[in-house]
Amino acid sequence: MLEISVNKVAAVILMSRELDRAEPELRAFLEALNEEELLSLVALMWIGREAFEPEELSEAMAMAGREGSVPTPDYLLGSPHLSDHLENGLDALGLSATDAEDDLVRGG
Repeated sequence: MLEISVNKVAAVILMSRELDRAEPELRAFLEALNEEELLSLVALMWIGREAFEPEELSEAMAMAGREGSVPTPDYLLGSPHLSDHLENGLDALGLSATDAEDDLVRGG
């Protein structure tokens, strides 16, 4: 099970789409997350880029915890196509950030 809300994932997706303008905000957002939330984001990204299957979420999260050699926010910020991989990961898990993204865009 993901240890991060879909709303928080949606916020990361939106900010990562505008990384050239929103990198400081995204970095601050990521640094404010707890360890479980960060590991969930890494696992979700890995599932989204098909390094893991959706049913391997727990294994992906465990590996993210073991393999972290750089600070997790730096790893996520340096990942190409972060927003696409997070969206694909949510889709693979049967979740969607569309409504949450729409609410965030509208300021809701």
